[in-house]
Amino acid sequence: MDSRTDHNDTESTDSDFSVTATHILEYLFCPRFTYFEEVLDIPERQGKRFKVQKGREIHEEVRKQNPDYLRKKFGVKDKKSDVYLSATGIRGIVDEVLFLDEGTAAPLDYKYAEYKERSFKNHRFQLVFYGRLIQENYDVPVRKGFLVYTRSRNKLVEVAITEKMYAELDGIIRDLRRIIRRGFYPEPTKYRARCGDCCYRNICEQVI
Repeated sequence: MDSRTDHNDTESTDSDFSVTATHILEYLFCPRFTYFEEVLDIPERQGKRFKVQKGREIHEEVRKQNPDYLRKKFGVKDKKSDVYLSATGIRGIVDEVLFLDEGTAAPLDYKYAEYKERSFKNHRFQLVFYGRLIQENYDVPVRKGFLVYTRSRNKLVEVAITEKMYAELDGIIRDLRRIIRRGFYPEPTKYRARCGDCCYRNICEQVI
């Protein structure tokens, strides 16, 4: 049975466990990644990977450049940077919370990546996650977010955030809770090309 139809998980708040954007990204990469790291407590050691290191190095540099001229065309009247937000069972730090003239808000997130003519699902759903946090904390609607691709000359991309996406996010969070709180061993990603870049590839198919 699909874990998103499990009503016990739907109602669970698990006040001692809080889902972060990192949990969402790892789950979207592969649900088994979540299992190995969170249930078996096998660390990823991602800090040793070049892209992660480089991304951290340039993150603050790009932020200091602060391309305000790009934001003006979207009607930004105020913004907050490095905002820690929490709500029931979820928490995270948003690079920027933008408050728009139309009475809504939007998250903005910087990515050490090139823009490939489309935004990836993991990037989009990180914005959806932040949108949920912003709505819960500021009581304003969040219908879109923005991504800045630092390896494409700080290209700013607008991403629509729909109710359907929020519903899918809720399903992802329920699945995460099922894996982490119940020790459920999930199916792997259907995108097998990801396995080559996974630090758990050597143990994934072992009987656990």
